[in-house]
Amino acid sequence: MIPLKKEEYRSILSGAIEKEVESYTFYREIESCTNDETLKKIFGELADEERKHRETLEEFLTKPIKSLEFDEAQDYKISETLELPTMTTEMKPADGIALAIKKEELSRDMYRELAELSTGPQQKQIFTNLANMESHHKARLEDIFTNMAFPEVW
Repeated sequence: MIPLKKEEYRSILSGAIEKEVESYTFYREIESCTNDETLKKIFGELADEERKHRETLEEFLTKPIKSLEFDEAQDYKISETLELPTMTTEMKPADGIALAIKKEELSRDMYRELAELSTGPQQKQIFTNLANMESHHKARLEDIFTNMAFPEVW
Protein backbone atom coordinates (compact mmCIF):
# COMPACT_ATOMS: atom_id res chain seq x y z
CA MET A 1 0.00 0.00 0.00
CA ILE A 2 1.22 3.45 -0.93
CA PRO A 3 0.26 6.48 1.17
CA LEU A 4 -2.07 8.83 -0.67
CA LYS A 5 -0.52 12.22 -1.34
CA LYS A 6 -1.61 14.96 1.07
CA GLU A 7 -3.35 17.01 -1.61
CA GLU A 8 -5.18 13.99 -3.04
CA TYR A 9 -6.58 12.82 0.27
CA ARG A 10 -7.59 16.36 1.23
CA SER A 11 -9.34 16.74 -2.11
CA ILE A 12 -11.25 13.45 -1.69
CA LEU A 13 -12.30 14.29 1.85
CA SER A 14 -13.22 17.87 0.94
CA GLY A 15 -15.41 16.58 -1.90
CA ALA A 16 -17.09 14.12 0.46
CA ILE A 17 -17.70 16.91 2.98
CA GLU A 18 -19.27 19.08 0.27
CA LYS A 19 -21.63 16.24 -0.64
CA GLU A 20 -22.63 15.79 2.99
CA VAL A 21 -23.30 19.54 3.34
CA GLU A 22 -25.34 19.55 0.12
CA SER A 23 -27.43 16.62 1.33
CA TYR A 24 -27.85 18.20 4.77
CA THR A 25 -29.09 21.46 3.22
CA PHE A 26 -31.45 19.66 0.88
CA TYR A 27 -32.96 17.54 3.65
CA ARG A 28 -33.46 20.59 5.90
CA GLU A 29 -35.14 22.50 3.06
CA ILE A 30 -37.47 19.60 2.31
CA GLU A 31 -38.19 19.19 6.02
CA SER A 32 -39.28 22.83 6.21
CA CYS A 33 -41.39 22.61 3.02
CA THR A 34 -43.49 19.56 3.80
CA ASN A 35 -46.64 19.50 5.88
CA ASP A 36 -46.49 15.74 6.40
CA GLU A 37 -45.17 15.07 9.93
CA THR A 38 -43.75 11.66 9.02
CA LEU A 39 -41.74 13.13 6.14
CA LYS A 40 -40.65 16.05 8.36
CA LYS A 41 -39.29 13.58 10.89
CA ILE A 42 -37.55 11.40 8.29
CA PHE A 43 -35.89 14.32 6.51
CA GLY A 44 -34.90 15.91 9.83
CA GLU A 45 -33.24 12.65 10.90
CA LEU A 46 -31.47 12.32 7.53
CA ALA A 47 -30.19 15.89 7.85
CA ASP A 48 -28.85 15.19 11.34
CA GLU A 49 -27.06 12.07 10.12
CA GLU A 50 -25.49 13.96 7.20
CA ARG A 51 -24.23 16.58 9.68
CA LYS A 52 -22.60 13.83 11.74
CA HIS A 53 -20.99 12.38 8.61
CA ARG A 54 -19.58 15.81 7.79
CA GLU A 55 -18.15 16.12 11.30
CA THR A 56 -16.51 12.69 11.04
CA LEU A 57 -14.92 13.61 7.71
CA GLU A 58 -13.74 16.95 9.06
CA GLU A 59 -11.96 15.10 11.86
CA PHE A 60 -9.93 13.25 9.23
CA LEU A 61 -8.77 16.57 7.81
CA THR A 62 -7.40 17.64 11.20
CA LYS A 63 -5.49 14.40 11.84
CA PRO A 64 -1.84 14.06 10.93
CA ILE A 65 -1.41 13.05 7.30
CA LYS A 66 0.38 9.85 8.23
CA SER A 67 -2.77 8.56 9.94
CA LEU A 68 -4.55 7.94 6.60
CA GLU A 69 -3.21 5.52 4.03
CA PHE A 70 -4.87 4.25 0.87
CA ASP A 71 -3.86 2.14 -2.08
CA GLU A 72 -2.91 4.80 -4.62
CA ALA A 73 -3.39 2.54 -7.64
CA GLN A 74 -7.19 2.48 -7.35
CA ASP A 75 -9.80 4.60 -9.11
CA TYR A 76 -11.67 6.59 -6.45
CA LYS A 77 -14.67 7.18 -8.77
CA ILE A 78 -15.24 10.65 -7.37
CA SER A 79 -15.81 12.12 -10.83
CA GLU A 80 -18.90 9.98 -11.40
CA THR A 81 -20.79 12.13 -8.89
CA LEU A 82 -20.05 15.45 -10.59
CA GLU A 83 -22.70 15.28 -13.34
CA LEU A 84 -25.73 15.08 -11.09
CA PRO A 85 -28.05 18.09 -11.05
CA THR A 86 -28.21 20.15 -7.89
CA MET A 87 -30.95 19.20 -5.48
CA THR A 88 -33.57 21.91 -5.13
CA THR A 89 -36.87 22.19 -3.32
CA GLU A 90 -38.47 23.18 -6.64
CA MET A 91 -38.07 19.62 -7.94
CA LYS A 92 -41.12 17.41 -8.16
CA PRO A 93 -41.26 15.24 -5.02
CA ALA A 94 -40.60 11.99 -6.89
CA ASP A 95 -37.67 13.56 -8.78
CA GLY A 96 -36.20 14.96 -5.58
CA ILE A 97 -36.43 11.63 -3.80
CA ALA A 98 -35.04 9.77 -6.84
CA LEU A 99 -32.07 12.15 -6.95
CA ALA A 100 -31.54 11.81 -3.20
CA ILE A 101 -31.56 8.00 -3.59
CA LYS A 102 -28.91 8.22 -6.30
CA LYS A 103 -26.76 10.58 -4.22
CA GLU A 104 -26.97 8.25 -1.22
CA GLU A 105 -25.98 5.36 -3.47
CA LEU A 106 -22.97 7.27 -4.81
CA SER A 107 -21.93 8.28 -1.29
CA ARG A 108 -22.25 4.67 -0.15
CA ASP A 109 -20.11 3.49 -3.05
CA MET A 110 -17.48 6.15 -2.37
CA TYR A 111 -17.24 5.18 1.31
CA ARG A 112 -17.06 1.49 0.38
CA GLU A 113 -14.19 2.28 -1.97
CA LEU A 114 -12.40 4.30 0.70
CA ALA A 115 -12.90 1.45 3.19
CA GLU A 116 -11.53 -1.06 0.72
CA LEU A 117 -8.50 1.12 0.06
CA SER A 118 -7.83 1.81 3.74
CA THR A 119 -4.88 0.02 5.28
CA GLY A 120 -5.64 0.76 8.94
CA PRO A 121 -8.39 -1.28 10.64
CA GLN A 122 -9.90 1.71 12.52
CA GLN A 123 -9.94 3.86 9.40
CA LYS A 124 -11.45 0.96 7.41
CA GLN A 125 -14.18 0.57 10.06
CA ILE A 126 -15.07 4.28 9.99
CA PHE A 127 -15.51 4.29 6.22
CA THR A 128 -17.43 0.98 6.39
CA ASN A 129 -19.75 2.50 8.99
CA LEU A 130 -20.29 5.58 6.82
CA ALA A 131 -21.09 3.33 3.84
CA ASN A 132 -23.58 1.38 5.95
CA MET A 133 -25.27 4.59 7.09
CA GLU A 134 -25.60 5.76 3.49
CA SER A 135 -27.11 2.36 2.59
CA HIS A 136 -29.65 2.88 5.36
CA HIS A 137 -30.48 6.36 4.04
CA LYS A 138 -30.91 4.93 0.53
CA ALA A 139 -33.24 2.20 1.79
CA ARG A 140 -35.37 4.71 3.73
CA LEU A 141 -35.67 6.94 0.68
CA GLU A 142 -36.50 3.99 -1.57
CA ASP A 143 -39.25 3.04 0.85
CA ILE A 144 -40.64 6.57 0.71
CA PHE A 145 -40.37 6.60 -3.08
CA THR A 146 -42.16 3.28 -3.59
CA ASN A 147 -44.85 3.95 -1.01
CA MET A 148 -45.53 7.58 -1.82
CA ALA A 149 -49.22 7.69 -2.54
CA PHE A 150 -49.65 11.46 -2.40
CA PRO A 151 -46.66 13.38 -3.81
CA GLU A 152 -48.40 16.68 -3.13
CA VAL A 153 -47.56 16.37 0.60
CA TRP A 154 -44.44 18.41 -0.16
